[in-house]
Amino acid sequence: MKALISRETGGPETLEFGELPDREPGKGEILIDVKACSINFPDTLIIEDKYQVKPPRPFAPGSEVAGTVAKLGEGVEGFSVGDRIITGTGFGGLAEQAIGRAANCYHLPEKFSFAQGASLLMTYGTSIHALKDRGRIAEGDEVLVLGAAGGVGISGVELAKAYGARVVAGVSSEEKAQMARDAGADAVVIYDRAPFDKDASKALANKFKEACEKDGYDIVYDIVGGDYSEPAVRAIGWEGRFLVTGFPAGIAKLPLNLTLLKSCDVCGVFWGAFAARFPDKNRANIAELFDLWEAGKIAPPVSETYAFENAAEAIRKVGAREAVGKLVVEIG
Repeated sequence: MKALISRETGGPETLEFGELPDREPGKGEILIDVKACSINFPDTLIIEDKYQVKPPRPFAPGSEVAGTVAKLGEGVEGFSVGDRIITGTGFGGLAEQAIGRAANCYHLPEKFSFAQGASLLMTYGTSIHALKDRGRIAEGDEVLVLGAAGGVGISGVELAKAYGARVVAGVSSEEKAQMARDAGADAVVIYDRAPFDKDASKALANKFKEACEKDGYDIVYDIVGGDYSEPAVRAIGWEGRFLVTGFPAGIAKLPLNLTLLKSCDVCGVFWGAFAARFPDKNRANIAELFDLWEAGKIAPPVSETYAFENAAEAIRKVGAREAVGKLVVEIG
């Protein structure tokens, strides 16, 4: 089968098109004819051996797909050949066929496109786990979302609004600010590119505070890390929840005295591990996402689609933090 292949450690420029062996579904697995594969930040890390999962080479990156059922493995129930489905694959999605575990596959309603379907699970799955399970979001909360114009950020904005929160979006440009506003953000803070010196860090903290209508945020959803994290913690409210979700700007070093002064929680958000440890809870969250999607309260933001042969450019753009919304590679 045709695939975009990682044969050596490196960036998107090291990827090449070629042939990988055809796959057969094992027990509890589904073989999928891939129609669309979305690009997520882990795709930029896995080819550089910087992600938690390090598959043996050669392999195809691509962690989230939509397509049709080609073949069912032993013991799979509830699916038929030809069904439209979505799933997370971890890797292997940028190929003509991919394997999904039936327990992590979901039917895609006809009204939604494959590109939209490929954009739901990783971003919205992460955000519903972050805000609901880790952040204990409640109606009337004030939420700050950093990196609010990327795929995870937009999902965070939309879900926080769906749960009745007031949302402030942190972004790095006016183009991204408009994307966040379109997703429902009540206010926007446009920040400069890091690194920040001490004065710039405090100035950003003041910007975050000025955008908040309460005495600090109930939840900070940090998808960015790096020098952006400390200013956000300085703007958090009493007993707020700081959700550690990603590090495209680098791993932050927080002065822990701030957490004492705020009596706040610092909460790790690792959706993949949560889904593996608590599959029933995760499926309940995903079912809730489908209900919100059907009700029009969320809408996966497919901002650009790429032809299969241009998939490496989509990975480069996400890695360079140039993406606005969700980038999707169309395969089938």
